[in-house]
Amino acid sequence: MTSAPGVGPHAGPQPAGPRPAGAAAWQPAAGVPFLRAPFHRRAWAEHGYLWLALLLAPFGFAYAVATVALGAGLGVTVVGLFVVGALVLGGRGWAALYRGMGSSLLDTPVAAPLPYVRPRGFWRSLGAPLADAAGWRALLFLAVTFPVTLLGFVLSTTFLVTGLGATTHWIWSRWLPAQQATDGTWHRGAQLGPDWFVDTPPRQAALAVAGVLVLLAWPWVTHVFAQLLRVLTRTLLGPTRASLRVAELHASRAGAVEDAEARLRRIERDLHDGTQARLVAVAMQLGEAREQLTGDGDPALAADLLGTAHASTKEALTELREIARGIHPPALDSGLAVALETLAARAPLPVTVDCDGLEADDLSPAVEAIAYFTVAELLTNAAKHARATGVYVLAERRDHALVLRVRDDGRGGAAVASPDGSGRRTGLAGLVERVRSVDGTFDLSSPVGGPTVVTVTLPTRTQQ
Repeated sequence: MTSAPGVGPHAGPQPAGPRPAGAAAWQPAAGVPFLRAPFHRRAWAEHGYLWLALLLAPFGFAYAVATVALGAGLGVTVVGLFVVGALVLGGRGWAALYRGMGSSLLDTPVAAPLPYVRPRGFWRSLGAPLADAAGWRALLFLAVTFPVTLLGFVLSTTFLVTGLGATTHWIWSRWLPAQQATDGTWHRGAQLGPDWFVDTPPRQAALAVAGVLVLLAWPWVTHVFAQLLRVLTRTLLGPTRASLRVAELHASRAGAVEDAEARLRRIERDLHDGTQARLVAVAMQLGEAREQLTGDGDPALAADLLGTAHASTKEALTELREIARGIHPPALDSGLAVALETLAARAPLPVTVDCDGLEADDLSPAVEAIAYFTVAELLTNAAKHARATGVYVLAERRDHALVLRVRDDGRGGAAVASPDGSGRRTGLAGLVERVRSVDGTFDLSSPVGGPTVVTVTLPTRTQQ
């Protein structure tokens, strides 16, 4: 079996698109030995976050309560709606502050939600802030995290101070004021019960051991609340799946529109610079031949001109067929399976196509066209850039999806983004956008040395 197109770094770079946020976030619970936990950076960073959050939490809670209260009281007036809308949007500022704290102290980078876009029109601009989901979710975060932060700070600080105090009690207890027991004796040390004072070496040692145990438990108590705050930060202060999906669809639709416009410009350029110029030349040659055939012209020269015009006409027809094939391959009229087999027959390298069970009328025309042009471009890249000697193409139905798998035996190293770290996209980025424009998925596996395997999943019917 041969392998899939080694497209990627070999294809021409394109401008970079937005990168996903939060790459390689540190896993805070991993690799922290139990005995070393009190000295680990994580424990102190999380404790510092609780300190800083405690300073902000009362103000954030008051802001959230004031926003709801003012909304209930001023929502009946137009000016009040503007004020409440501004306060809701102000929640985004609080969210940005907590995201920054989470990124620096909790090693939890969270992407910002989609920016607020003010709509046109008075009434729309009046109501849009009140419906800003990111702002309301930030206000909910401020309300929920207030008791969580307060409880977490109290318990974390109590464990830390108690553990340090018990561990070092044998040092500073000598400066405590003397206390009289019920039997009249005097003692210097912590009193842990009626007439029970920590003022003997065995008791001092037992208290120190207990303090060490409390200190060992302190990082994990802190970590529990820090994890809860991490979850709240990711859940309430980041973008929702629905908003990310909408943004992705907008981007893919925009990419599809740009791809269509580029295709139309290329067709127009091919027609203008190629076919049109050739047909103009044919018209001029026919005109000269007519002049030679009338009066005292040279019939031999006229025959040469007619022969040249005839050859140019056939070349123009060939160019028109190629342009038409780029718009809609005639082979697709007989179904995707026939079109892929025709594509394989015209490929510059051996291609094996497996389309068993793929019916001719099973797919929508848009999906068929995207599948055809995707395979065509992958075959071209395999031949031009991957130095492959053979390609295997599989097209099959899986439930309500069309799965394409293209595998080549080329040199590999393909990537959607340029591997030099510049973030520039390769020629595969256009394929990814085209596939995503119909809610499809594009998966690439291309280790250096090959093989390269591209798996594309497309819905059988496009969403209306």
